[in-house]
Amino acid sequence: MKQIDERDVAKTSLQTALTSQSEGPFQKYKRMVSGQVSLPFFIWFELLTTLLCNFPGAAGFLLRKLFYPSLFQSVGHNVIFGKNMTIRHPKKIHLGNNIILDDNVVLDAKGENNQGITIGDGVMIARNTIIACKEGDISIGDNTNISSNCAFHSESKVSVGSNVLFAAYCYVVGGGRHNFDRIDIPIIQQGSTSEGIAIGDNCWFGAHVCVLDGVTINNDSIIAAGAIVKSNVPAYSIVGGVPAKIIKSRIEQKNPEEIQ
Repeated sequence: MKQIDERDVAKTSLQTALTSQSEGPFQKYKRMVSGQVSLPFFIWFELLTTLLCNFPGAAGFLLRKLFYPSLFQSVGHNVIFGKNMTIRHPKKIHLGNNIILDDNVVLDAKGENNQGITIGDGVMIARNTIIACKEGDISIGDNTNISSNCAFHSESKVSVGSNVLFAAYCYVVGGGRHNFDRIDIPIIQQGSTSEGIAIGDNCWFGAHVCVLDGVTINNDSIIAAGAIVKSNVPAYSIVGGVPAKIIKSRIEQKNPEEIQ
């Protein structure tokens, strides 16, 4: 088998961008963090995030509520921004009305050709949760509640419906399917594919659920705590296990009138 010199190991596209000698540190930072924006907006972005990101107490919430909306592509009314948020490519982020973004939330719409992140009305995102694009798009429907320490990753498309409930430590991974057919070069050099993830309305995800790329979870389904979902889930299903399997249907004993 071919021996691989550490100096020859290929890098990911992100590593390549960060270590390229064709751009200076300022250009790299601007492209990775704020996106392709004008210099005045970049200065405004840096000023607000530097001064207000960790501003404490009620005054901090008020100042961020007043000034942070100017950073995004669109923002509805009554949006709450917590402390120490990480915001990347804000001009590709759309926020609806009455949204609560808790402390340490990450909104990262990074990508060259993607649409970015869209969050509907009444959404609550708890602390330490990461919503991150890697050239993909993420949409979250109205009144969805995402608990702490969750992660949503998109290399193509991740869509979440309305009235969806995520317990803590849920992972929705729209990508990460690395090719590994060749053994003469590292896996990191072989690229990856992504089909995306679609989650319907009115679903409930227990703690530590992991949804893998290529999965569709249809309306009104329940995913038990700790499940790893790698295949499609029919509507009104209760699934659990590793890998997740259908435990029962929520409509087996229901009258037809109850599920109209």
